Amino acid sequence: MLYSILLRAHSGVRWLVLVLLVAAAVSAFLKWQRRDEYSTGDNKLYVWALIATHIQVTIGLILYFVSPKVPLFGDGALPFGEIMKNPLYRFYAVEHIALMLIAAVLITIGRSRLRRAPGPINKHRAVFIFYTLGLIAILAAIPWPFRIPGAGWF
Repeated sequence: MLYSILLRAHSGVRWLVLVLLVAAAVSAFLKWQRRDEYSTGDNKLYVWALIATHIQVTIGLILYFVSPKVPLFGDGALPFGEIMKNPLYRFYAVEHIALMLIAAVLITIGRSRLRRAPGPINKHRAVFIFYTLGLIAILAAIPWPFRIPGAGWF
């Protein structure tokens, strides 16, 4: 029951994360190029993108330890070598979590750089670079239906 709820939340929050990261990256790029000031609206968008990403990673980390797609723990645990031979298990046990953690770190670094950056141009540039890199990592790590058998759009 809890697994099902977490899995649905993780699948749903994915779309919120994607929308917020795309909005933040596009906004940051446009404002960087136009040399716009840094506003409280910008701050809210960038923070909400960060918060949504961190919530998603937190749910994902819980799922990592309880999901049957990651048979590293519990009674049904498999040796790591066996997991690496199975594309589905390897994706969830290694590739997905590694890229998602890298993405979260990049987005967090972007937020940190933004706070220390001198001037609005540097703030927007930092967000654009790091949030876009994080977004690319997330897009590469999502279990899209055309990439992972049994994955769904939601």
